[in-house]
Parts: sequence; C-alpha cells; structure tokens
Amino acid sequence: MLTETDEHAVARTGLDAAALKPAECDVSRGADLPVDAVAIDYEGREHVPEPDTLAALAENKQVYLTTPVRADGYDPLGDDSLLADLPEGVRRVLVAGHGAYLSEEEAERAVAPRIGAARETAPDAWVGTEGVERLAMAAGGTQYELLSRSTARDLRALRATGFDGEVAVYAPTVLTDDTDEALDAVGAYAARRRPVARALPDGAATDAAATDRAREVLSAAVHDFALVGNPDAVRERVDALREAGADRVVGYPARGVDDFLRPADRSL
Repeated sequence: MLTETDEHAVARTGLDAAALKPAECDVSRGADLPVDAVAIDYEGREHVPEPDTLAALAENKQVYLTTPVRADGYDPLGDDSLLADLPEGVRRVLVAGHGAYLSEEEAERAVAPRIGAARETAPDAWVGTEGVERLAMAAGGTQYELLSRSTARDLRALRATGFDGEVAVYAPTVLTDDTDEALDAVGAYAARRRPVARALPDGAATDAAATDRAREVLSAAVHDFALVGNPDAVRERVDALREAGADRVVGYPARGVDDFLRPADRSL
C-alpha cells in the first residue's frame, strides 16, 4: 500500500504513457498507472480487449489500440469488422503487423496502400515505424518508433530538417539497477535486434545465464534498446529523448505492471 508520501516508481520516470500487452496482463490495470495514456499492443485477435474494457479505460486515460492493417478485422481494404467495436475515444496505432500474429495470407498483403487508407479514416492515429519508416513518414500522423541506440541522434537529425510532426518513442522499461534482473526481463528482446544478434556468439544464452562475450554485449544492449535503471536514471534518459525531439515516451513494463506501481523508493 502506498502512503500519502509515497510515489509510484513510474511517476518518477517521467514517462508519458504505458504500453500494455493483453496476453500478459489485465489491461484495465492501466487505470491505476499515473500516466496520461495507455497504448495496448496487438498479440493476436484472441487477445484483443473487450469493447467494455476499452471504454472503461478510456474514461480516465487516452487509449491507443494497436491495429495491424494487414490483419483481418483491421484491414481497410478488406475485412475491417473489428473497427466497429472500437468505443468512442479509443484511438488507433497503425502498424503493418508482426508476422508472429499474422496468417501467411495476411503477411503477404501490401502495407503502403493499407496504411494510407487507414489514415484517411483515422487521422489522429499513431503510425508505427519499425520496418516501414518511409511509409510512416509519408502517411503523416504521430510517428511511433522503437527505441534504439541511434534514436536520439535520429530525432535531432529529423528536427534539424524541419520536421515538426509528433514523435512518440516506445521502450521496454525495467526499473532496476540489477544486471541479472534486466537481462532476464529484456535480454532476449535486445538479442533480437539486428546489431546485437550479429555481435552475439552462436547459441549464447540471452538472459541472466549469459557469460563472457555474450554477457558483455547484452549488458550494453539492454541499455541501448530499453530503459533500464532506477526511476531517476530512467528519468534522465527520458529527458534526453525529449530534448532530442521526442514528444512522448511510452514505456512497456517488461517485468509486469507491478514494477511500475511499486513505491519509488523500493523500485530496485
């Protein structure tokens, strides 16, 4: 229980929004988080939250639901039947869709015309940029991109060209200084990023069991591709991203929602 003088750990980080995975948690817990917005990831049609759940969450939070434009139910050039269930006030995040959650037929669908068509009916949607950066920029809207080791540099370059659109940065977040806990939470995630995968020895463990060269690579990589550290350290990184040009920073609680909700002074 928090006392009147306690503060949730996530409040100290300065994050603007939390990203929740419906296969991992009850997304209605987003109402308890001291952030303005909740972004809900897509993990397959069977995990899409019920409309009543989304509507209740939207009463007190800005809610952004990831809708893969290649997936049946969200395809603006085909079956878009799930859009009819979206409650008023729930905004969309337009993405191509991860292959792990698409059928073979869905994965073969063209992305560009679908992003463009979806933007026509959802002009306030965020547009996910991993792998479709040029398409996203052409489509307009809030650019929603994954944190990487070059994000701050890329943002500064983008702003220097005169781009004045909104940019939101998504980052797995682990509120701990413990390297083993960080590796258990986001080591495998970092290992999937291309430059990290190239640097890792074949067959190396990607969690706290990593040793030698693999541990060295992963210990650095989790800080490149995630927000890792105590809440004040994460706040410094969030502030640096904003200074570089990010409008919002969205944190995914990689160790679960409780990691964000624990008291700040006991967040390690």
